[in-house]
Amino acid sequence: MLVEQRTYTTHPGKVREYLALYETEGLAVQRRILGRMVGYYRSEIGELNQVIHLWAYVDLSEREQRRAALLADPQFKAYVQKMLPLLVRQESRLLIPASFFTPTWQD
Repeated sequence: MLVEQRTYTTHPGKVREYLALYETEGLAVQRRILGRMVGYYRSEIGELNQVIHLWAYVDLSEREQRRAALLADPQFKAYVQKMLPLLVRQESRLLIPASFFTPTWQD
């Protein structure tokens, strides 16, 4: 198992607009295709104007397949065209669990 942490930094003052757009146009398609949402957060203290979302995958192969399907989806493509102008930066980090951690989600 691995978790992808994606951090999106919006233009100042655009987090609420980003979240509203995501909730109405991005959430359903990502849940349908990516599957295991671990969490979806916004920053409040520290570096501001950030949205952090976490997605779990069995392995890199599953991530690659699901991400390819997402990027090919017409509904997601339309969402991205509206979302990208709100962003300043995107970061992606793959997190590998410690040997003693057992995930609570099931397929």
